[in-house]
Amino acid sequence: MRMYDIIMKKRNGGELSKEEIDFFIEGYTRGEIPDYQVSALMMAVYFRKMTEGETLALTLAMAHSGDMLDLSQIGGIKVDKHSTGGVGDKTSLALTPMVAACGIPVAKMSGRGLGHTGGTIDKLESFPGFTTALTTEQFIRNVNRIGIAIMGQTADLAPADKKLYALRDVTATVDDMSLIASSIMSKKLAAGADAIVLDVKTGSGAFMKEEGNARALAEEMVRLGNHAGRRTIAVISDMDQPLGFAVGNALEVEEAIETLRGNGPADFLELCMTLGSQMLIAGGKAADRSSALAKLQAVIENGSALDKLAEFVEAQGGDPKAVYDTGLLPKASVVHEIKSPVEGYISHIACDEVGICSLILGGGRETKESVIDLSVGIVLRKKVGDFVKEGETLAVIHANRQEKLEEAQRRYLSACTITSEKPEVRPFIKGIIA
Repeated sequence: MRMYDIIMKKRNGGELSKEEIDFFIEGYTRGEIPDYQVSALMMAVYFRKMTEGETLALTLAMAHSGDMLDLSQIGGIKVDKHSTGGVGDKTSLALTPMVAACGIPVAKMSGRGLGHTGGTIDKLESFPGFTTALTTEQFIRNVNRIGIAIMGQTADLAPADKKLYALRDVTATVDDMSLIASSIMSKKLAAGADAIVLDVKTGSGAFMKEEGNARALAEEMVRLGNHAGRRTIAVISDMDQPLGFAVGNALEVEEAIETLRGNGPADFLELCMTLGSQMLIAGGKAADRSSALAKLQAVIENGSALDKLAEFVEAQGGDPKAVYDTGLLPKASVVHEIKSPVEGYISHIACDEVGICSLILGGGRETKESVIDLSVGIVLRKKVGDFVKEGETLAVIHANRQEKLEEAQRRYLSACTITSEKPEVRPFIKGIIA
């Protein structure tokens, strides 16, 4: 078998066999097939597309290119959750303690952020002493003991995807539906869960700007997961404005804690309840959506979800007192209110621009070597559809450097569109695909 023949076959519109896909993934992972040949194949795929069979074969080949996490020592049905990412997305911080408190074992691998805010691990490190540097044995023991553990992704988990994504990123072949879906699902399959719930974002702050594309991606990933023997459900949610009010690491942690206390923003709570209900159904802890929602509401009201977060933080070296006293989380030295220059309704907030504001303040990474300031960010006071008076507070900036504060304020004001007419408020949950 030759890579040249595989490239030519796909270039001419042929369907690659499982054996051909396995050959190029194995060879590329081992360094035996050069970048320029794989680049040529990715461009051929971009223009000629992949069939369902090819996409599944690629997903499974990448999943098996490294370690496959074995979670069989953990009792119960393991349900994983994945988000395609967005601005203010702190969902795992509140959702995982909620479902763990309902009896679903949470064994999750997460990453750090590269962009406007930190990833789940960065946010969790707002708790003094917290670490995700667990051995597999510690990881499994913590899940069996308290029902939840989150560890960093290992380099040996789907290494073919890591190499392939880096190559696609510099050859203009990232935005192909089959390649996006196989990239996400190969890592989810390698992470060992029995069922997978996907949060697919759409809007100005999402990877998929158009709802139709988000739906197509969700359907593709659900097909892949189900064909691979994992029960898979996708929720399509809005990311045309920041999720909740807080954007920034410690600020998002505080908002997640407030949600577990029953005081969370409506959109964020709706997302947690929607994803959580699907996780409970997939994990066999609820027969239908209404009973699942009742269980989730109960663990918020009786405080067991908040206590579960504290248990989890303590089990991974963090200070659980910060769960009950958020004053112990990192705090910025300057808190500044952004005032509205006019009166009217918030008709649009350029979500990706708000993320850049947080990045300017130091809340994200421009390179992998960047050091995140966990204390900074922005807390919105007004969202789309809200009325604001001239001089009323639009948002509050948390900063440690005056010049960065001023730059972030200018950017935030330009991101907000204020009109005389109240805009139509669209549904937050766009659909559920199972």
